Amino acid sequence: MSRYAKYINLTKQTTEYARRMKRLSDRIFTEVTRTTNSKSMKVVKLFSEQPVNLRKDIHAYYPRHPEIGKLMLMLRYYGLYRDEHADFQDEMKRMRALRGKVEPERKSRKTFTNIFEGRNKTVNSTQTSDTPES
Repeated sequence: MSRYAKYINLTKQTTEYARRMKRLSDRIFTEVTRTTNSKSMKVVKLFSEQPVNLRKDIHAYYPRHPEIGKLMLMLRYYGLYRDEHADFQDEMKRMRALRGKVEPERKSRKTFTNIFEGRNKTVNSTQTSDTPES
């Protein structure tokens, strides 16, 4: 008889030693140590499951939308994919341009480097004009 079979026979016995060993085994292997009702077992089951945010079937359910969108734009550009909605939008822009209703282009925004360079130029020019010539 193997040791495992001896252990199973030992856990089935009703001696104090067998009950303690069974309880210790359940604690080691994170099982319920004492008999409980079905409501309590439901709570035990909920806490023993992996958290929802770590479950792969939950957090990786949807595809990677930004990458797929960029891929579809490139395929449309190469002519391998027809996006009817984007085609319709392009046609509407073209028709507006033919009617002369194109929106005016926006002015380019000033960047931080342009503002900073402009400020340095004005500071240098005022300093040279304020200093007396020798």
